[in-house]
Amino acid sequence: MNHFMNSKDDMVTDAIDGVIAASGGALARLDGYPHIRVVVRADWDKSKVALVSGGGSGHEPAHAGFVGAGMLTAAVCGDIFASPSVDAVLAAILAVTGPAGCLLIVKNYTGDRLNFGLAAERARAFGRKVSMVVVDDDIALPNLPQSRGVAGTLFVHKIAGALAEQGAALEDVTKMAERVIEASHSIGMSLDTCTVPGSPKEQRIPAGMAELGLGIHGEAGVEQVPYSGAKQAIEAVADKLAPAMGEGHFVALLNNLGGVSILEMAVLASELLKSRIGRQLDLMVGPAAMMTSLAMHGFSVSVLEADSEQVALLSAPCGIAAWPGCVKLTAQTILPLPDGLSPIKALPSAHSATKAFLTTCCNIMIAAEADLNALDAKSGDGDTGSTLAGASRALLAVMDSLPLADHTQLYRAIGQELSQTMGGSSGVLLAIFFAAAGDAASSGMPMRQALMAGLDRMQEIGGAKPGDRTMIDALLPALTALETGLPDAARAARQGANHTATLTRANAGRASYINAEQLQGHVDPGAEAVARLFENLVN
Repeated sequence: MNHFMNSKDDMVTDAIDGVIAASGGALARLDGYPHIRVVVRADWDKSKVALVSGGGSGHEPAHAGFVGAGMLTAAVCGDIFASPSVDAVLAAILAVTGPAGCLLIVKNYTGDRLNFGLAAERARAFGRKVSMVVVDDDIALPNLPQSRGVAGTLFVHKIAGALAEQGAALEDVTKMAERVIEASHSIGMSLDTCTVPGSPKEQRIPAGMAELGLGIHGEAGVEQVPYSGAKQAIEAVADKLAPAMGEGHFVALLNNLGGVSILEMAVLASELLKSRIGRQLDLMVGPAAMMTSLAMHGFSVSVLEADSEQVALLSAPCGIAAWPGCVKLTAQTILPLPDGLSPIKALPSAHSATKAFLTTCCNIMIAAEADLNALDAKSGDGDTGSTLAGASRALLAVMDSLPLADHTQLYRAIGQELSQTMGGSSGVLLAIFFAAAGDAASSGMPMRQALMAGLDRMQEIGGAKPGDRTMIDALLPALTALETGLPDAARAARQGANHTATLTRANAGRASYINAEQLQGHVDPGAEAVARLFENLVN
């Protein structure tokens, strides 16, 4: 079992109970578990047109998460990726439909169309006024007679829901929903498949590839394409959307299919606005998880060519937490740094030997990136190599602007550069180290003593000392032995680094949160970086 559930059979009902419990009384459900699983507005008085949607579970927050004033009146929940039954849909219609009538919003899948359609016929036989729209926004298969309904369904929920909330007649709400469907287009991409609870994971997307045009139930995409980054991913999606968009202006809905981090979604949002269709996007919904596919590591982009009335309805406030809102896209505002934070840099000066030495040091750290990351993953967060390599690349980029001929100013300049480009506590500590070394050198200390003074200051401020399982365990013996030559310093650094593998308690850094079993036998990555630097300088 690799899901937080009690059993596959009870997962949907347990989840519905959780959604209702967390709603603060805003939601209720119909009796009838486990066959009838319908979430409804607790405050519904049947005075306006009701909106009912739903389908298989696994797309949360759709659909129950969008029940509330200004969106859905009821959501009918099927089993995971399976349409709800006719009786369940009928129960929802009968429970919420008053004289104003009811609109069913159905995604274009055979099971949903059939079950919602038959339930509508039976409800009409009971005298209820019911209309139905079918969302078919997916453009992945342009020649398919029946396009799938995917995340563009959210446009219909919000716009039709806002219009119904204003008291519009069923005929007007239905026509509006049909207009939105006609003007909506969507396509998705994923780096991995989803895992259905109780079923083995399908491993069909190889490393280095992404699947374009896949469905929200784990269906295979139209094609697998090489994946090289967020920019390329958005370009592939934009290339599919552009022909359907023409030259109009659109609202974009950037949807997380469930397993993409918020950080990644922000990167995708940035790339979307810079893409070939970015100039046509006036408003955006998201990025957010709205129509998911369990925990699929993918995203989808939906676009709607909205008129002013639809924009107003899409932007109308609603008290539904899962709806991220619709914002107007504006040019990025960049403010100047406050006084005192703009760095004062020393005048650059050339010195070929110093440049060659620093370049060698940087290249050593870049070459060790993968190994240090792998080592750090055993006791930390797996980024030591990337942090040091990133700082090294930044130094290489500014090498010709450094005061290479003035070592006192050079230490300070390196410290300043690291404080700006090197993340985490290690960046701060190394910035302190070089800044203090620069101060010591300015008072006349030779190089080794200046570096020792920098190390003293780093220990004083950082709080780490020898034996705490940090880079100091290699750096201190290396600088001490440097008095007799670089080979001795390299041997001392290696001995110090290897010793950290015998230390089962770290008193500083993220490794201090790790138990002894995980630390035993693994060299501290910071100490390993120091040892590799000195060893490669000798070689």
